Amino acid sequence: MIPSPIRKVLSTMQTHRVRALLMGGQACVFYGAMEFSRDVDLAILDDLQNLERFQNALADLKAEQAYVPSLSADALQRGHAVHFRCQAPGVVNLRIDIMTKMRGVGPFQQLWERRTTIEDSEAGNYELLGLPDLVQAKKTQRDKDWPVVRRLLEADYASSLGKAELSRIEFWLREIRSPQLLIEVASQHPQACDRMLKSRPLLAHAAGRRAEDLALALQEEERLERERDRAYWQPLKAELEKLRHESGRKK
Repeated sequence: MIPSPIRKVLSTMQTHRVRALLMGGQACVFYGAMEFSRDVDLAILDDLQNLERFQNALADLKAEQAYVPSLSADALQRGHAVHFRCQAPGVVNLRIDIMTKMRGVGPFQQLWERRTTIEDSEAGNYELLGLPDLVQAKKTQRDKDWPVVRRLLEADYASSLGKAELSRIEFWLREIRSPQLLIEVASQHPQACDRMLKSRPLLAHAAGRRAEDLALALQEEERLERERDRAYWQPLKAELEKLRHESGRKK
C-alpha cells in the first residue's frame, strides 16, 4: 500500500492536471522492488503551462523551494533536479524532487508514451515511469541503486513467466544483472540471445553457461556505467556549486 502522504501528493498533481510520472523509490515499490523512500520523485513535462499547473499544486501542498536551482524550464532542460519541501497537513516535511532530463533516458514525450498506468480506487490513476526507463534512470554512481536495478529485473521476470513477448525477452537479455538468471533466459531464448550479442557481448558468457566469467563481466559493465554517470554529473555539480555561492552572497 502506498503511504498516504505520497498519495496526497499524487492526487494533488492529478487535480491540477500536472503531466508528471512517478519514478524513484516509490515507483520501484509498484514494480515489486521494495525501496524505502521518504521523497516523491517525479519526471515532469517542462513546458510553461505544465510548470504553472505544477506551481499551483505546490501551493496546495504548501511546498517551498528546498535547494538551488530555482524552478525554471532552463534548469530542468539542463538536467538539474529541483527540490521542494511540503508543509501542508498530512505531508509535513515530505520532499518533492522533479527532473525532466536524465542520463540515458529519452525525452519526456517518449517517457509519457511508454508510461505505466496503475488504477487506484481511492486516489485515481498513478502514472509511472515505464519499467525500462526506470531501470535506465537507476543506473547511477550510487551504491544503493544497483541492487534495486537487479531486483526490478528479477521481479519483472518472475511476474512474466510463460507469457513474455519478444520485446520483454530482449529487455531481460539487455538488462538482467543476476548471472544465473541471465544464463537461464539465454538458454531458453538462444536465438534472441544470439541477435543481441553485438549490443551486449557478455551474453556470450551467459550462452556458454560460464557463470564466473559472466559475473566479472557484469561487474565491469556496472563500473563503466558508474563512470559515465560521474562524468555526466560533473559539469552539473559545478553549476550547482556556483549557484550555491551566488545564493549565499545574496543573503
